[in-house]
Amino acid sequence: MAIPSGGGTEVLKRAYKTANSDNWETMITGEANHIYTILGISFADQNDTEHNCRIKIDISGGGTDIYLLSFQSLPVKGVFTWNDKFVITGTDQLKCYNSAGNVDIYVSYIEQDWS
Repeated sequence: MAIPSGGGTEVLKRAYKTANSDNWETMITGEANHIYTILGISFADQNDTEHNCRIKIDISGGGTDIYLLSFQSLPVKGVFTWNDKFVITGTDQLKCYNSAGNVDIYVSYIEQDWS
């Protein structure tokens, strides 16, 4: 992606998944000429089961994974919030995972559109 030199938009957004169950969930699928600044990701257990949470970026949606969080314990009825800021661009995909049933996932981010 070239360095933007013209006008564009910058919007605060959110993505969420309720009751995710032992599954990788694509939270954001990027678009060309867009920049996504991830502000925070929260995992909240809705069951009586301990979970493990993970966060990865699928670079350009092509199957090359970069793990940002490879293992985080989520206690029964607990919440884990990832507050480290990071950026994805172009067609990167942000994916989140939990190891057992019924976890809510919430992502807040800034989307800049330079198309």
